[in-house]
Amino acid sequence: MSTAHLRRPAVRWAAVLQTVLLALAGLLVTGAPAAASLVPGTVVTASTATLPAELVPLANGKRISYLTTAPGGAITAATGLVLTPKTGKKNKTVVWGHGSTGLADQCAPSASQAVFWPEARAAIAALLGKGWTVTAPDYPGLGTPAAHPYLIGESAGRSMIDSVKAARNLDAALSTQYVLDGHSQGGQGALFAGQLAPSYDGPLVLRGVAAIAPVSNLDVLAPAIPGTPGQGYLVMALYGLSTQDPSVNPNALLAGPARQRASVLQSGCLYEILDAYASLTAEELLVGGALPDAVVAKLARYGNPAQSTPSVPMLIVQGTADEAVPYEVTRDLLLPQLAVYRQPVEFVTVEGANHDEAVFRTVDVVARWIAARFG
Repeated sequence: MSTAHLRRPAVRWAAVLQTVLLALAGLLVTGAPAAASLVPGTVVTASTATLPAELVPLANGKRISYLTTAPGGAITAATGLVLTPKTGKKNKTVVWGHGSTGLADQCAPSASQAVFWPEARAAIAALLGKGWTVTAPDYPGLGTPAAHPYLIGESAGRSMIDSVKAARNLDAALSTQYVLDGHSQGGQGALFAGQLAPSYDGPLVLRGVAAIAPVSNLDVLAPAIPGTPGQGYLVMALYGLSTQDPSVNPNALLAGPARQRASVLQSGCLYEILDAYASLTAEELLVGGALPDAVVAKLARYGNPAQSTPSVPMLIVQGTADEAVPYEVTRDLLLPQLAVYRQPVEFVTVEGANHDEAVFRTVDVVARWIAARFG
């Protein structure tokens, strides 16, 4: 079943809601004319957040909506958390970029503890334990109007940087220093943010980028997915790509059985999406059983980090038993691509760790590395 007729009204209302939200930005926060306040990092709303039980003893949280920049340059909205530690100096900020949660609004971690993944809670707890303020953006399109640009690296990267600007707008005592830390989709976003920072973060001072099992080399990963249990990731990636390039039509690329499952993209989140597509053959997933070369090239263009110069030292963490981002892709492809730019890169191998275990087993390693960057 085609979802085109289902999405048109949603897109129309999304555009209306987005316009209203942006128009209110100046009025809700500053009382100034809205046109003068459409600045990335502007806080539109802020309210007390309900935090996972593991984080309640460690932090006070606010759920915010704030402004960021879409890859095309338009101002757009994003949501996320600002977590202020209950102990420590609190004046430096670490951005936590979450792994894939889905495409729909209910898949925003700041609003739903069901997709506030356990590994994210562990990583954030370690950062708060060091006394740092933590921002945890949802990324545009998760919890806000319009579609989520899944795996469009610039989109996530800019929203990560702008979450720090938003936190400083809430707390003037915060330093300009920050570090980016992310897992999977968030690791990809962190690497993109590290490339964007010199021309985008303004007065902020980025000290380092930590990326755990980051998505990279989509021109290698995407063609290998059809016929595997990870096919839901590819479906999401096609819808994400279509937000950046309207000439990419997922309904024209997906085969009939895959199109019939498309409602799960709005009704469910990551695990429901993966379950819905896992059993399909390559031919049931894609027309002709494979992606056109032109689409693969576009996935790489918008989703591959290491296409421009990183601005700070990097920590790359990768488990050897990762079922989502193969160890060899990170070790044999991403690391040499980053090495070309001559920024320091430290690589930590986590023997036997799968995609999520790599986070759990290195929370202290990553926190110590970040502390050295702030040093």
